[in-house]
Amino acid sequence: MKRVFRLLLAALPALCAMHKAGADELSYPEIVLDDVKHVVTAPARWDETDWRTAGWASLAVAGTALIVDRPLRDEMRRHSGNDSFITQVERFGSQYAAGVVGGFYVAGALADNQTSLQVAQDGLAASLIASGIVTPTIKLVAGRSRPRAGEAIYNFRPFSDANSSFPSGHTTEAFALAAVIANHYDETWVTCASYSFAGLVGLARSYHQAHFASDIVAGAMIGTLVGKSVVAHNAALRSKKVVLLPELAPGLIGVRIAGSF
Repeated sequence: MKRVFRLLLAALPALCAMHKAGADELSYPEIVLDDVKHVVTAPARWDETDWRTAGWASLAVAGTALIVDRPLRDEMRRHSGNDSFITQVERFGSQYAAGVVGGFYVAGALADNQTSLQVAQDGLAASLIASGIVTPTIKLVAGRSRPRAGEAIYNFRPFSDANSSFPSGHTTEAFALAAVIANHYDETWVTCASYSFAGLVGLARSYHQAHFASDIVAGAMIGTLVGKSVVAHNAALRSKKVVLLPELAPGLIGVRIAGSF
């Protein structure tokens, strides 16, 4: 996941406005920082329903750990290999994720499609938050051994490994992008395709004995929650603010002002 984080950071300058043109304008770095603040401080704003949902989500992860972790690990040990399709799918939770974000940005810039540009913006922000802050922090705290390590299923050594098994970083990344894409388009097939592909990334991680089922479920929940939260928050920002977007074209590098007037 360090590799994908570096790739996403490398993509950040292409989506950043280098300066503010006025007091009412919001540059992309400011949007990202505001997204980080919004997501990290979200529990402070949760009401009773939100906390109940979080409780059920935690129970779902715990239940998966108790019921599914062992049989799925044993099954994957019997079938794990080097399937090329699964290997390629798995990369959509790592290095290919930056390509997805870049693809939406290029398509949006070339076709002057604001939805595609916003998917790129929100996808990058959600990825940086979910895969660069939330999941790595939990990994460090949990310190869970990976299935291929051959240790006990519930072997947790807090603060012993910053790249531990729980939760799945690849799955977090895949579901963060899936949630962003699905929440920008109304078509049912887009939602189904996005989450189905993200689910395949999680399955690939289990296939390669990199994660237990509960790691994957937790990563999916984190990615989905962060992705949806970023899209909703930025939609509110865009309805009130002017945003500076980079403009790339043959022989042209500039800044485009977008917003509601």
